[in-house]
Amino acid sequence: MIVRMATAVALAACLLLAGCGGSKKVHLEGKRISVLELEKTLTPDPRLESTPISLPAPFDNPAWPGAGGYSNHAMYHLALPPDIRRAWTANVGEGAWRYGRVTAQPIIASGRVFAMDANDVISAFDARNGDRLWRFDPQPKNDDEPMFGGGIAYADGRIFAATGYAQVVALDAASGKEIWRQNLASPAHGPPTAADGRVFTVTVDNELEVLAASDGHRLWTHNGIPEPTDLLIGASPAVQGDTVIVPYSSGELYALRVENGRPVWSDNLATARPLGALSSLADIRGQPVIDRDRVFAISHSGILVAIDLRTGDRVWEQEIGGTHMPWVAGDFIYVLANDRDLVCLMRADGHVRWVRPLPRFADEEDKTGPLRWSGPVLAGDRLVVISSDGEALSVSPYTGAPLGRVKFSDGVYLDPVVAGGSLYVITDEADLVALR
Repeated sequence: MIVRMATAVALAACLLLAGCGGSKKVHLEGKRISVLELEKTLTPDPRLESTPISLPAPFDNPAWPGAGGYSNHAMYHLALPPDIRRAWTANVGEGAWRYGRVTAQPIIASGRVFAMDANDVISAFDARNGDRLWRFDPQPKNDDEPMFGGGIAYADGRIFAATGYAQVVALDAASGKEIWRQNLASPAHGPPTAADGRVFTVTVDNELEVLAASDGHRLWTHNGIPEPTDLLIGASPAVQGDTVIVPYSSGELYALRVENGRPVWSDNLATARPLGALSSLADIRGQPVIDRDRVFAISHSGILVAIDLRTGDRVWEQEIGGTHMPWVAGDFIYVLANDRDLVCLMRADGHVRWVRPLPRFADEEDKTGPLRWSGPVLAGDRLVVISSDGEALSVSPYTGAPLGRVKFSDGVYLDPVVAGGSLYVITDEADLVALR
């Protein structure tokens, strides 16, 4: 998990203040309990023990056009061969450094893979063999320092890049040539969503800016509550039909009309019982999902909800926090709870079907090297999650039992991507890996 600089400064200040105020120690009576022990333990509902899990048949999706897949982020069950091996590896560019991180999932369209490095430089690769086809640096001429943030999306033969330079740039996907460029009010907080001739981008100031995909002119804007501290990577809006679901770092979730931005309903996923500074961050980092008549969203602070798409009423909620997209497939939802427990829930009521705790440390015996996990992706009758030390774990979607492991050379913090029967991962050192 990565938090913007303001959080680090605030936490440091709190620790500094805690150390001041005299040397006299006061002994407090009572039993000391770790804050971690106060976290809610997820347990399967015993009434569901005999409920069979039936999933949609895998389908071969030829593309993954934006963060979270298609614009509604409902990807169901993707096709992937039972045995996959590394097909190729390509270096995208600058990896994680002091002032930059790799923040964008790769996207796949028209037989090409597009990826962004830690300086927002975009490259296109041949999906067959990993050969680089073109490279584009979006840095404006009057900017001296490289920036990072945002992400990329594809639609109608164009790549749309929302950047840390507070701009959206449209490129020709075939050649990488710039088509248009539009300024934003502030840097992009997460990847854009391109759908229905529009580009939807959320900025770090919690403003949704909607641009025309044809020429970049501004169509309308919408503002959430500004949040001075948030997670480094934001979620992209989900679009289906005439509705766009917009997640903000304040925990606000809005349903707006695509045509003009008129609010349909709103909700807030901030918890009323935060346990410490980090858990008080209500940021919605995982992409919200529109599946049939419902919206599924999860906040960092500890709420997973199912909301009626038409009315905005909560159908159910669970005290589960996370920073990755819930994966909806048929009558079930898979989610990384607190980025460390893989959970299967019933889509209808949110009851827990099974829980698979994931390794917490690289060295479990010595409790060193704490791990964070990303995913899941459901493909080829298995769930794939990847740890921050670069280990991919396959898990049965029916029982939660582990099925196999694959090791990458570097840590991975972004969700894997599946398209055309291949699985793609981008590491923290900007290595793009294709497995098939």
